[in-house]
Amino acid sequence: MRYGLKEILDIAEKGNFAIPAFNVYNLETLMGVVNAAKKTNAPIIIQMYSRLFDTDTGRFMAPVIKEMMNNLKTPVAFHLDHGVGVEEIMRAIRLGTTGVMLDVSTLPFEKNIKATKDAVLLAKEAGVGFEGELGHIGSTKDEKWADYTEAVDAVKYVNETGIDALAIMVGTAHGKYAKAPELAIGRIKEIHNNTKAHLVLHGGSGVPDNQIKAAIDAGIRKINFGTDVCCSFIEGYKKLDPYSAPLDVVMSKAAEYVENFATEKIQLLGADKI
Repeated sequence: MRYGLKEILDIAEKGNFAIPAFNVYNLETLMGVVNAAKKTNAPIIIQMYSRLFDTDTGRFMAPVIKEMMNNLKTPVAFHLDHGVGVEEIMRAIRLGTTGVMLDVSTLPFEKNIKATKDAVLLAKEAGVGFEGELGHIGSTKDEKWADYTEAVDAVKYVNETGIDALAIMVGTAHGKYAKAPELAIGRIKEIHNNTKAHLVLHGGSGVPDNQIKAAIDAGIRKINFGTDVCCSFIEGYKKLDPYSAPLDVVMSKAAEYVENFATEKIQLLGADKI
């Protein structure tokens, strides 16, 4: 069932769990996460990075994603992850997303608010939910990570931009961690208690299960998984004999590794309990 970003996160808020947001890169990763949703009867968010919407990959994948959304019996949203500008947002909306994100978190606070607010107005006209980012969530390769998002800033940011979801910096990063992160659970709870936007945790790949559960209890309602989707596919494919069967059969087996990973995360986040 086709759901908007806010609609699907409202379900998570009501049930005190988090929606897994899986980044997909090809048909096999998409098949894996969709089959996991079917198996668990869980709501999910299917995401693509901004760069994919700028290529034939995004244009070819979008119609398939929309077809799968229509066929799923559980809620599913289609989201633009880390949109880099208004052009990318409008392109994603035209391709059928039900949620978009603008990431201008490296801008000064007031400029971030201004750019995000302007983009929100465009998205709302199209009936599409919106995610913003406050506190830059960088890469695990960065020499220094940004400071944690302040609750007082989050309140102002949400109120002035009108966003539906807020990605916050509370100790995660994108990529593989050299050392498991320790999340600022108290900060998550403080922001959750004082803002009306649904809170998003980026960099969910590699975060210990106990930290994930604590973050959800504190108020996180959307958790992004990208790196581990890639790794489950690649590591799974490496175990297969590519000459053992026709290519479509081999690739469907690789998709099963993604399905197994996605199923584990769905259950960890409590999304299979609705």
